[in-house]
Amino acid sequence: MKRGDVTYRRRSALRSRGRSAVSLVGLLTLTALVSGCGIRTTSVPVDAGAAPSRVPCRLAASDVATPSPDGVSAEVYLVCASQLVTVERPVPADAVGAEPVEVARALLSEVQRAPSAGERRAGFTTAVPAGLRVDPPRDGDPAGTLRLSSQPEDLSEEALAQLVCTYTESDALVRDGSVVLGGPGDYPPRGYLCTSQTKARPGDLATPDALRLD
Repeated sequence: MKRGDVTYRRRSALRSRGRSAVSLVGLLTLTALVSGCGIRTTSVPVDAGAAPSRVPCRLAASDVATPSPDGVSAEVYLVCASQLVTVERPVPADAVGAEPVEVARALLSEVQRAPSAGERRAGFTTAVPAGLRVDPPRDGDPAGTLRLSSQPEDLSEEALAQLVCTYTESDALVRDGSVVLGGPGDYPPRGYLCTSQTKARPGDLATPDALRLD
């Protein structure tokens, strides 16, 4: 082997070691910078969950509906950011003190009405179908029963939660803390409760105390 070849190989080895040292220093520097920024490295993907909602769920003062001189307002529950939130809606004055079925019809009309432009801007929607009706109780029904044109359990979870929580705001419709609802079929009416979990998670009836049946 020639001496020149040995010298060349030694220099190549030194250059390779130098490049390795530089790469190692660069890696350590990058790690220090990342640590200094407060970012913790990880070798597995991180699921940070859904992005926080920017929906306000609050009406501007100019968007709040005001009742007519011969009307009053009532609180109804709409869906906003996957929760139930109340809004003020005008109702006829003669609905106050009326028969329970008339009160229920007035409130149903409001909770199933499409949100106004201001309510939509604030993120409100409704899941209550427009064709739903309320009928009087049948013979043998418990006192205060409201018969819906659809079986309550056939409604979506959000729609049923909206209706139950809206009705529980009215003293005329509450019996022992619950609202008694039935449908057009022969199934017996049931009492429905509106709880804090109902309002927080209206789409999850499997959650304990979310929307219970008596």
